[in-house]
Amino acid sequence: MTRGLCKLKSPQALNLGTNHFVGHLPSCLANFSSFRVFDVSQNNFEGTFPFSLIYNLKSLAYVSLNDNHFKGTLSFSLLANHSDLQVLDIGSYNQQDFKIDTENPPFVPSFQLKILRVINCTLNEPSHMIPTFLYNQHELRMLDIGPNSMKGRFPNWLLENNTKLDFLNLSNNHLIGPIELNATTKFSNMHILDVSCNPIGEIPPNIGSLFPNLVTLNMSSSSLHGSFPASLGDMRQLNNLDLSHNNLFGHIPQEFGKGSNDLRFLRLSNNNLHGPFLPFGSNFTKLLSLHQANNNFKGSIPDGIMNNTELRMLDLSNNQLHGEIPSWIGSFQYLTFLILSQNLLEGPIPMGFCKLTNLAYVDISQNSLNGTLPKCVNMPDLRYLYLQNNKFSGPIPTFLTNSSFLLTMNLVDNKFSGQIPWWISSLLNLRILLLKKNKLDGLIPIDVCQLKNISIMDLSQNNFSRSIPPCLNNISFGRLDSLAAKVLGKFVVPWVTRSTEYVFWSDTNTLIEGENIQDFAEYDEQDVVFMSKSRYETYKGNILDLMSGLDLSSNKLTGQIPSQMGYLNSIHTLNLSNNHLTGPMPETFSSLKQIESLDLSCNRLSGHIPSQLTDLYHLSVFSVAHNDFSGRTLERVNQFATFEASSYEGNTLLCGPPLNRSCSSVVKQPAPGIGTSPLGKNEFRDTFVYSFPPPFCVAFVSVIAFRYFNSYFKVPYKNKFCV
Repeated sequence: MTRGLCKLKSPQALNLGTNHFVGHLPSCLANFSSFRVFDVSQNNFEGTFPFSLIYNLKSLAYVSLNDNHFKGTLSFSLLANHSDLQVLDIGSYNQQDFKIDTENPPFVPSFQLKILRVINCTLNEPSHMIPTFLYNQHELRMLDIGPNSMKGRFPNWLLENNTKLDFLNLSNNHLIGPIELNATTKFSNMHILDVSCNPIGEIPPNIGSLFPNLVTLNMSSSSLHGSFPASLGDMRQLNNLDLSHNNLFGHIPQEFGKGSNDLRFLRLSNNNLHGPFLPFGSNFTKLLSLHQANNNFKGSIPDGIMNNTELRMLDLSNNQLHGEIPSWIGSFQYLTFLILSQNLLEGPIPMGFCKLTNLAYVDISQNSLNGTLPKCVNMPDLRYLYLQNNKFSGPIPTFLTNSSFLLTMNLVDNKFSGQIPWWISSLLNLRILLLKKNKLDGLIPIDVCQLKNISIMDLSQNNFSRSIPPCLNNISFGRLDSLAAKVLGKFVVPWVTRSTEYVFWSDTNTLIEGENIQDFAEYDEQDVVFMSKSRYETYKGNILDLMSGLDLSSNKLTGQIPSQMGYLNSIHTLNLSNNHLTGPMPETFSSLKQIESLDLSCNRLSGHIPSQLTDLYHLSVFSVAHNDFSGRTLERVNQFATFEASSYEGNTLLCGPPLNRSCSSVVKQPAPGIGTSPLGKNEFRDTFVYSFPPPFCVAFVSVIAFRYFNSYFKVPYKNKFCV
């Protein structure tokens, strides 16, 4: 490629974009003073960028360097005499060591930029000030300079100097508000305004009249306080509004509900808004995505929302909504995400659920919903199911037989009954299975051993009986890659927001409207509550990928612990406590090299504790309390030097530290002939024969009585310590 480029005669444009080239840029490019377009974007070029190249090409109108791996510091003073420059696109979200200095040395630009994108670079270190050359720019159409850690006051002058601005992105900086603009000025050309993740402080009450033609407004995570401005209803073309993660309070005004009829994406989650979650009489018939979580919205789910037949995302979680889920929810035939968790909803699941065949994410947990799920429900695309902390009853829902893509099933704390169904083995992609605290019974079927991708399985606090299936060692419990390859990011909801990305054509000086696809990868960062290290822990996001565990505690399991469980060499938590397990602890447990929490307490295990366990260097919680173990406690080395007496208590035949029971107190019997008269051989035989039966009978009766009363009182005794 280099040879061919260097032989070109007076080329006007160089466009190498989106070719995945690697290596360094050829130095001969600096010789082509005729270049007007220089585009090497979206490649894998690396090394220190040859800034002299840009300096020599005085005729440049279009420069795009984004999405590469360049290093070095670009001083904007090198561009001072590029009077034709209109487009400058630098940096990328993957940029690492590219630095921009617009202040040293100072310069006065001869150019008037139309597009400037400086993304994720180290800008004006150490001051991080807003580039002062922008004071001289009056023709900007698109300005994208976030995130760059810029500091200072919000640049109101920037908008007033560039009334032709169509796209402004100042997100993810440290710009302090407020936004104060001339009330008589209308920025009618502005379509995209993103000032999110800056401490702006408040929304201008007249924002609707200042930016009447906005299509997208993002002021999320901007420390906003005060009420929701009614003037937002004046934005008749508003398509995407994000005011989430702020401190807004009060009602959503009716003016907003009646004005923004083109609204497709509405994010007001994580505020202090109250009243109805949509204003009475709202006419949002084009809504595709509605995020209203973590507010104080009250009342029932209103009938007015049923007109949004195109809805794909509905998140009303963590509010104070009450009443039943309406049957007309089935009219949302394209609904992909349904999140109604942490409300006051009650009653059964309506038959309308049977029409929601596109659902991939369902979270209706932490309500007071009850009854059985309709048999007609069919969710073949389901990835995540959260029904925990409700009052559902009946068997595990049979509609899941068709949900072969399911990754997480959380049915914790309900009243589900019956056995784990045989068809559970068809959920081959399942990573998290949580059935804790229900009324499930019977044996643990070998069908669960087919779920080889499981990382966390919690079957605790049920009524499972009989023995533990030895085949559980077939399950990965963390031996596979993380969930990254299975996430919802592969199931992006395909709709367009309009006017969110631009391509500049230097020959016609036109901006071409692009597309933006909204995705919901944030919902892959699920929360899982799981007992580990003797306490409930919440695992989320990447931490969840690193967690693995099996909890069979508080059931009625019997028999010995299968030695095969020692082959779960990637598991982090194993809890078999509060069962009726007997026999020895398998010596194979010494192979649980990743184990951090091992709880076998409150069973009837016996024999010696394998000394090889001291090689489990990651173990931080260990309990064999309230069993029938005998012999010495484990040597006080490595992790076992940290365990206290509570790890061993309730084993009457165990001795040694940290218990206060010594193993050396052996009572020696006196030797024959010392202090006694020896008996002859016949005398000894006669004495033994006649004296043996009475004490033997007494001892026999005592043993029988002891075992009877011990078995009678044993379970209540253990319950006192092992609840």
